[in-house]
Amino acid sequence: MNLAYIGITVLWLFAYGYLIIASIDFGAGFFSYYSMLTRKEHVVNRIIERYLSPVWEVTNVFLIFFIVGFIGFFPDTAYYYGTALLIPGSIALILLTIRGSFYAFANYGVRKNKIYMFLYGMTGLFIPASLSTGLTISEGGFITKEAGTVLFHPDRLFGSLYSWSVVFLAIVSILYISASFLTYYADRAHDFPARQQLRTYALAWSMPTILASLLVFWGLSMHNPTHFARALDYAWMFAASLVCFLGSLYLIWKQKKFGIAFLLVMFQFAFAFFGYGISHLPYLLYPYIHIRDALTHTSMGWALVAAFIAGLFLLVPAIVLLLRLFLFNAEYVKGGKEGK
Repeated sequence: MNLAYIGITVLWLFAYGYLIIASIDFGAGFFSYYSMLTRKEHVVNRIIERYLSPVWEVTNVFLIFFIVGFIGFFPDTAYYYGTALLIPGSIALILLTIRGSFYAFANYGVRKNKIYMFLYGMTGLFIPASLSTGLTISEGGFITKEAGTVLFHPDRLFGSLYSWSVVFLAIVSILYISASFLTYYADRAHDFPARQQLRTYALAWSMPTILASLLVFWGLSMHNPTHFARALDYAWMFAASLVCFLGSLYLIWKQKKFGIAFLLVMFQFAFAFFGYGISHLPYLLYPYIHIRDALTHTSMGWALVAAFIAGLFLLVPAIVLLLRLFLFNAEYVKGGKEGK
């Protein structure tokens, strides 16, 4: 495995970390607002707030690492993606700012304000929707290069069935991942009313997730047949993802071993996410950016690999420590440290 593939593998690990952690965060925000609308906030909000309190500050670290590393490893991506992602990137940044403001003022009563809760809940859906456009654009057809000038065609993006299928998948996936984890978390807290409600959410969003995945494959087969053919070469990874999905769905349905169920959800998205990434190579943007041609200088590349691997070795133990001190601490999970 050469430098380019080592670099993209490390970056994809950061992207997967963000996928899981951010999905739990974004979905929790939506469920918090939805429970307010349905007058069930007294059932689930304690579990949601107990999870978000120690975690939200580290969520975006994975995203920052990925973006900085992606441009650092492959500088050409900034030239091609810069214009295309200007609008969705700006929207995502504004939404992240709004969401961060909610957390900053969470202890000043904004959790009871319907407007703030609406913004909090909706940003959990719109942020992944806006970020998902990066994956859509990478499939080609939305950016052209004419006379040395890169042109972005937003009309093609907004008029593409594949584009909207990816947005749909991003939204339903974060809700399914979040509900699956929060069900497990409520079970750890022995909060059975919350567990039952969150379990209902997980079951409700399970089938839309699979249907959205199938819709994305269908859209990809029409939009980028080359990538679709490559994806078929790694069909075993997507089949393994489906098996993990069925296993997690069975456990959640039978109301047992919620921890293993969520672990299967993580494997489900790991197989699908890495299967998509591997089949996308060797292009970072069809047909303009090839992974080897776009790689930065060799010495710079190895320095970035070392720095990002060191970052993983620092970040992962820090998150594990956070989980042990708060999320999986028996007293904290059950609410014994609230208010201290």
